Amino acid sequence: MSETQNQTTDASGPNTPATLGACRVLSLDGGGAKGFYTLGILKEIEAMVGLPLSDRFHLIFGTSTGAIIAALLALGYKVDDILALYQEHVPTIMSKRTAAGRTAALHHLAGTVFKDLGFDAFKTGIGIVATHWQLEKPMIFKASVAQAHGRQATFQPGFGCKIGEAIEASCSAYPFFERPTVKTGKGELVELADGGYCANNPTLYAIADAVMALKKNRADLRVVSLGVGTYPEPKYRGFDRWIRRLKSVRLLQKTLNVNTSSMEQLRFVLFKEVPTIRINETFAQPEMATDLMESNLLKLNVLYQRGRESFAHHEQELRAFLQ
Repeated sequence: MSETQNQTTDASGPNTPATLGACRVLSLDGGGAKGFYTLGILKEIEAMVGLPLSDRFHLIFGTSTGAIIAALLALGYKVDDILALYQEHVPTIMSKRTAAGRTAALHHLAGTVFKDLGFDAFKTGIGIVATHWQLEKPMIFKASVAQAHGRQATFQPGFGCKIGEAIEASCSAYPFFERPTVKTGKGELVELADGGYCANNPTLYAIADAVMALKKNRADLRVVSLGVGTYPEPKYRGFDRWIRRLKSVRLLQKTLNVNTSSMEQLRFVLFKEVPTIRINETFAQPEMATDLMESNLLKLNVLYQRGRESFAHHEQELRAFLQ
């Protein structure tokens, strides 16, 4: 599935991916509360390299929950600190019974964690994937003009928005959350929705940035693509059971699953020569039943532990990529 060639260990400067040697790319799927699984893998990767992951990856792309993690990593956060934030905020957000309640809790998280930070605060290349609702196309927030595929003269980091605004947009999985409207640096009002509608697995977009915008040779890329795991569908009772039987809710979950798989298939077809490690294990045990709206912290911590175990299955490949 991947090549294991030697590469340099240089780190990029602020906001600007390295232009020499291997280009290491980290891609993080969406999946709501299931991001605990991703954090388990990242904890082991961070321990292995012995550095903040912003010093090891030149590009970090994320969608939805993956966007939160990507942004925090690119700001220099350690995985333990991100895990603590998830343990504090995710059960609170996901336990709300209405879209308005979850939206308000997500807004509180974004304000508490990211405050008034702009895209100039990132320490490495970033891609936060959201969906432009009216135009029905991706809207990817980036910090560096080097990642622009065109219109460089009018490029604004993060479209002139704050990091928190981009995160809220990427995580707004309608109809679980309300769709936010942001005002860009050009004064345009844009209605956005969860990035999972266009790329719940953003690996293809990350590789396209590296190859098409940064002009990196495909053989020089080292891509680590992390999912959130696949689990049995949980059984709900009472009000929660009624909500999850709605066609719109079931359709969203199916859409995200299909999108994740199709983007991975496209990645393999279009960029199969790009060295890539994909980690996204399937767990069939009934006790692992969960979904993106999980609020049980005990179960979420089990997902974190499973992520750490998944790392072990790919440890040698990852070591060759990253050390």
